[in-house]
Amino acid sequence: MRLTRYFLPVLKETPSEAQIASHRLMLRAGLIKQASAGIYSWLPLGYKVLKRIEQIVHEEQIRAGHIPMLMPTLQSADLWRESGRYDDYGQEMLRITDRHGRDMLYGPTNEELITDIFRSHVNSYKDLPLTLYHIQWKFRDEVRPRFGVMRGREFYMKDGYNFDLTKEDALHAYNRHLVSYLRSYERMGLQAIPMRADGGPIGGDYTHEFLVLAETGESEVFYDSEITDMKFGDRAVDYDSVDQCQAVLEEFTSRYARTDETHEEALFNDQVPEARRRSARGIEVGQIFYFGTKYSEAMGATVVTPDGGRVPVHMGSHGIGVSRLLGAIIEASHDEKGIIWPEGVTPFHCGIVNLKQGDAAADAACESLYAALTAKGLEPLYDDRAERAGAKFATMDLIGLPWRITVGPRGLEKGVVELTSRRTGESEEMSPEAAVDRIAQIYS
Repeated sequence: MRLTRYFLPVLKETPSEAQIASHRLMLRAGLIKQASAGIYSWLPLGYKVLKRIEQIVHEEQIRAGHIPMLMPTLQSADLWRESGRYDDYGQEMLRITDRHGRDMLYGPTNEELITDIFRSHVNSYKDLPLTLYHIQWKFRDEVRPRFGVMRGREFYMKDGYNFDLTKEDALHAYNRHLVSYLRSYERMGLQAIPMRADGGPIGGDYTHEFLVLAETGESEVFYDSEITDMKFGDRAVDYDSVDQCQAVLEEFTSRYARTDETHEEALFNDQVPEARRRSARGIEVGQIFYFGTKYSEAMGATVVTPDGGRVPVHMGSHGIGVSRLLGAIIEASHDEKGIIWPEGVTPFHCGIVNLKQGDAAADAACESLYAALTAKGLEPLYDDRAERAGAKFATMDLIGLPWRITVGPRGLEKGVVELTSRRTGESEEMSPEAAVDRIAQIYS
């Protein structure tokens, strides 16, 4: 991509309606544009990051043995009446009547729809365990949408649903999701801490939220400071192993970590030494639930057992806020100049800045770098505008690409370009070939 041919509507001024860093920077860097309250158009740069995050989620779900599909945004109200949630869900549900007078709704979640799919096609315990998931737009009619994509009305979400014969099998599915989520968040450059949470309108007593610590978080959280030193890393986990998945759950949830809804001050003080007690704000980026037979009993989702009987299946649901993650990543990774994308989700792998557009040698060197990076399967963003150097650097800093290669006549006389880290600000001179090799190695 070349900036002269790309659509990147950056703003010099901070929009007055933006109250937190992620909202300000997403608007200023041309990632989104508000269409109406809590609803956004995703512009090319923001859409690329959204797709990077979505791809990581898909890869980790499939690695865990979960099967992707796609369900519609609009659902029949009749299914929600079966489960008993249609009247209970409240005003956050957008209710619609179609031209034939049928009651519909814009789905805030999909427990009813996936249960209907399951009961229509699965009849035997031999088809279990089964976990299906999709990534789809959702809608919740927030009273006061704010903070950009962090608390919007329309949002992009991965929601998965497990169906198991027994509670023990379903809790293994729960643990499997916890492992896959830890892997997903770390690949995005985030530390998302699993915390004991409240079931809310989904239901179930067994649930953890994944929260990223940030001053702008909507939840107050209480935790043992040892948790912030924990990393999942690149360890291999056999998702079919009950013991391995249970061990990861115990490792990451044995220390005290709770949201304000489930916090118990006496227990906190009893379990955590005073020097390690922490309270902070957290951004929720995912949640996992086990809710047993709540929906399967209400909607008749049963299977034949080995002895010929019939029982309702045990279920759980598991969500990751794909669009919300953009805001959370920016809240956790920015400075006064702009966004700092982690390598795992960056829209472009590096930026190329031509300090003297129109200079034959500089133009040729930039074209060569662009071709060499592309040949290695990388996506560079080439700033080929006839702008002053300061404006080009400001744009690159604002949009937050992790690496920048700067090309200018003086450096080329010495046979070097400058490779700069956005996170540290450190620069190093090297040959163009070495710069390409370094970038390729970083992303390998």
